[in-house]
Amino acid sequence: MKLSILIPVYNEADTVAYLVERVLDVELEGVEREIILVNDGSTDQSHDVLERIGARHPDVVKVYHHKRNQGKGAAIRTALKHVTGDVVITQDADLEYDPREYPELLEQFEDPSVQVVYGSRNLERNPRSSWTFYWGGRLVSWVANLLYGSDLTDEATGYKLFRTDLLHSLDLQSDGFEFCPEVTGKLLRRDVKIHEVPISYHPRGFDEGKKIGWRDGLIAIWTLVKHRFSREAGGPISDPERAE
Repeated sequence: MKLSILIPVYNEADTVAYLVERVLDVELEGVEREIILVNDGSTDQSHDVLERIGARHPDVVKVYHHKRNQGKGAAIRTALKHVTGDVVITQDADLEYDPREYPELLEQFEDPSVQVVYGSRNLERNPRSSWTFYWGGRLVSWVANLLYGSDLTDEATGYKLFRTDLLHSLDLQSDGFEFCPEVTGKLLRRDVKIHEVPISYHPRGFDEGKKIGWRDGLIAIWTLVKHRFSREAGGPISDPERAE
């Protein structure tokens, strides 16, 4: 198996280099890996930090840059153009999620029928960044389950893994954080089973650089509703604005 690790980066100069080293340190027996970093128009030193990371690990790391900030979804779509792995995982550039949990997440794909795995922060006890953020995430999961008849506990998780061919087929369009409900909605419309695995979570606050807010929760709910009643459940993947 080859694993493609997609890391959108927006103003994460203080954390991304350490995060990449943690990803590289994970022992994945029998699994090749590639790390695809997309700098989404950062205004801090992320551009230079990513260039140094790419120069240090040229056989594993690919680096791309957006000229302006477009959003998480756009960064993921840029990264997808360069994926060569069998399985894709999304990884935030901060330190909220622990790459040492990759083996447990990937273990699910030993079953060839498994197409999608989400890491759930709610299947075991974890700290909360705030009760508002926690209950907002639970509300989004509840709406997804109501609309699609699913049983997800953490729709908004940052750890989402897909077989690459499936992800390429979803015709992703989102630019921002609505990537998560878009991909979830399109998968559930196709009756694709989403398997959940418990993960740990180390939340940061807005004063530490957290970017998602309550408006993103409303957009997530609208996105779930929109894709539940859309005519199309997916097609060929499209590209965001051309990256450098």
